[in-house]
Amino acid sequence: MIKIGDTLPATTLMEYSEVEGEGCSIGPNPVSVDKATAGKTIALFALPGAFTPTCSAKHVPGYLEKAQEFKAAGVDEIWCLSVNDAFVMGAWARDQKTEGKVRMLADGDAAFAKATGLTLDLTGKGLGLRSNRYSMLVRDGKVVTLNVEGPGKFEVSDAGTLLAQAKA
Repeated sequence: MIKIGDTLPATTLMEYSEVEGEGCSIGPNPVSVDKATAGKTIALFALPGAFTPTCSAKHVPGYLEKAQEFKAAGVDEIWCLSVNDAFVMGAWARDQKTEGKVRMLADGDAAFAKATGLTLDLTGKGLGLRSNRYSMLVRDGKVVTLNVEGPGKFEVSDAGTLLAQAKA
């Protein structure tokens, strides 16, 4: 499992773009983890799946509510990762109104989750390989803090915990 001081894996995530821009088209666009984290401080949180009750009611809203505080603490971007496709993450972003506050990134084939060792096997429940629920603070691609939840828990990956670590 990834640990404090480790560099994030050089994988590619996908992000749904609502508008065409410089170098991106409407629809799924690749995000190179190593390039996107270079020279930045990222508050990253991951969860098993989009539109799940805890994730939609507590996890994402907590980060949205504290987005300005994260910026004031020196965080350049907030990322939400899930083992879903970019279309689902885009729909969830619209539903949660994350635009300009939280980047909703898809780890469609669980490559990032596998490379970090932060997987959750829910095949017995028909959901396949997912991501653990966790949060981390990343500076210039390196893990500064890591908060991994126990099974079925929501205690340490919340926005308040990670924000306190960002301010420290």
